[in-house]
Amino acid sequence: MSSEKIVDLLKVQGFRASGVSCGIKKNGKRDLALILSDVPARVASLFTTNKVKAAPVLIDMERVKKGGIRGVIVNSGNANACTGKKGYSDALKMTALAEKALGLDKGSILVSSTGVIGVPLPVEKVEAGMKDLIEGLSYDGLPDAGEAIMTTDAFMKTASASAVIGGRKVTIAGIAKGAGMICPNMATMLAYFVTDCDVPVAALRKALKEATDLSFNSIIVDNDTSTNDTSMIFANGLAGNRPARCGTPEYQRFVRLLTEVSTRLAHMIVKDGEGATRFIEIKIKRAASDKDARLAGRTMAESFLVKTAFFGGDPNWGRIMAAIGKAAIKMDESKTDIIFNGVHVVKNGLDTGMEKEAAAAIKVREVVVTVDLRMGKGTSTIWTTDLSYEYVKINSAYRT
Repeated sequence: MSSEKIVDLLKVQGFRASGVSCGIKKNGKRDLALILSDVPARVASLFTTNKVKAAPVLIDMERVKKGGIRGVIVNSGNANACTGKKGYSDALKMTALAEKALGLDKGSILVSSTGVIGVPLPVEKVEAGMKDLIEGLSYDGLPDAGEAIMTTDAFMKTASASAVIGGRKVTIAGIAKGAGMICPNMATMLAYFVTDCDVPVAALRKALKEATDLSFNSIIVDNDTSTNDTSMIFANGLAGNRPARCGTPEYQRFVRLLTEVSTRLAHMIVKDGEGATRFIEIKIKRAASDKDARLAGRTMAESFLVKTAFFGGDPNWGRIMAAIGKAAIKMDESKTDIIFNGVHVVKNGLDTGMEKEAAAAIKVREVVVTVDLRMGKGTSTIWTTDLSYEYVKINSAYRT
């Protein structure tokens, strides 16, 4: 896709963005981003469930309650986590620098950081880059911001979609970063959405939670939850649609649109899983409940033995059966079927003799694993990756 098409798809009326290099990253790549609404926006956020929370997360958790938010400033290359009182004051200074440069009231700007934990934030570099950051603000600037929030990402993650809601065309655009430390326990990455839809705050919060459960909370790379995980959506209402209030058809359409955008971003994160060679979709059918289905899928996706088998292209269905068996769900192995990319390898708990066909079927980039438990009506879909040598290499030398 050309850069012109990317810019066009990511434009949402009333939102400007920018991304610059201020020197936090040693490689000189973009590492400071700003997203700004022309008018005060309604905001909803989800944050890490980790008990160790970075300074920016603590600040945002309070600011989002007050309203009157205009945007967010984000740095990459440094998490500003486990940095004590100094880290907290540095995060506040980041917001203050942006607010002063933009002529905004205190508390108008949120803040995020991502990168190495435990290293003091070089806030003087943020200050030095502020002039370029503000001057770079553009209605075409969301891709630059998307590049500036990347850390170990191999590629930029952006998505957008439009629909008629409440009588007007409404657009949602999103950027995200994430490749490792991906676990379905909130969002486990950074994600920012902007929309011109008129959505009351209560509905916006509910919509973000619903969309996240079906997207970011359904992906697993390595089952680690970070200290900085944040997902935000800004809604400025400039589309002029009938408000998407909870329980209305407008709300349902908005949730579908947001889920579409967030799911596309979630898939990109899995496909960019550190060292990943396969994108694996796990479908659990006919579990005793949706809860059981989700637990079965998650247990499979978290199993190192299952993930390494897929890396080797080995249709070792015994590892899947064992993983499901250790999950705290209702199951009967004599009722269980397992299917790899359309090849039935297990029927009623027994091998079908299709191992060669299954091995050929899974030696591709995208693999669908279907497990039919025949215990009820519960269903779930989880997206994950294999586990490769490259993952170990990347994460063994992350700081050095």
